[in-house]
Amino acid sequence: MSKIVLMTDSASDISVENEKEYGIKIICFQHAFGDKTYVSRVDFNNRQYYEMLEDFDGIPSTSQYTPFGFQEIYEEEFANGCTDLIYVSINSKGSATHGNAILARELFFEEHPEAQNIMNIHIIDGRTYTGGYGYAVVEGAKLLKNGAAAQDVVAYITDWCDNCQIFFVPYTLKYAAKSGRINGATAFLGNALGIKPLMWIKDQAINDVAKIRGDKNVIKSVLDHTLEQMKPQTPYLIVCGSDSKSGEEMTKAMIDAVGYPPADTYEIGAEIAANAGPKVVGVIYYKK
Repeated sequence: MSKIVLMTDSASDISVENEKEYGIKIICFQHAFGDKTYVSRVDFNNRQYYEMLEDFDGIPSTSQYTPFGFQEIYEEEFANGCTDLIYVSINSKGSATHGNAILARELFFEEHPEAQNIMNIHIIDGRTYTGGYGYAVVEGAKLLKNGAAAQDVVAYITDWCDNCQIFFVPYTLKYAAKSGRINGATAFLGNALGIKPLMWIKDQAINDVAKIRGDKNVIKSVLDHTLEQMKPQTPYLIVCGSDSKSGEEMTKAMIDAVGYPPADTYEIGAEIAANAGPKVVGVIYYKK
């Protein structure tokens, strides 16, 4: 009899409710604020992290999940009778975590050759961030709950991650400047002029595709670009952060435009907020 374990990491921003309801295993990244280290989803929730960001003058750093940590997980799940472990990782272009999971798999089977024909370890590159792959994990968990085979869940998640894109807008450039993603002078000027970048996550890269002047134009810009790229009648997700009102406005705009509600709303967690800031809004969609 098969025993399938579905696992992802905290950058997927899966809600605690979905984590518990569907039995999703989530590995959590560590965040360093100066000489103090905290574990995402353990030592703080999203709202607490937003406050920590506002109060911290420096640049919080996020640690990749190590090969040793993955090996421990593989050994534990093998001992527990796992036949298929499916791990969906944060974008491999943005973190070494995906590569560490692959390395750990090689080391695990070298040390445990008896596991070769008993346990399969499927490692899927989420290729993006937040609900971009978090949604696929939750839907995969629903498939498992309904009796789907491991290979069918892997196929579904891989297809979604290969075709998922995100348009989002950070309402301040302060955190992008802190992390070195943009020039500090550029960030200062952009904030002073009320200019916000429309960011597009596709093909594992984050691209600046437009400049938006003023908060009132943010929702329309995200909407217009999403409708141009989104495959009709496919699920979409709303992304928001500390300002739930912007998420509600984005939801209404999308419903008015496509005629059906989002499959879910994802509140960004620590891994995304550290670079984009706590206030963002966006749409995750399946591309044409």
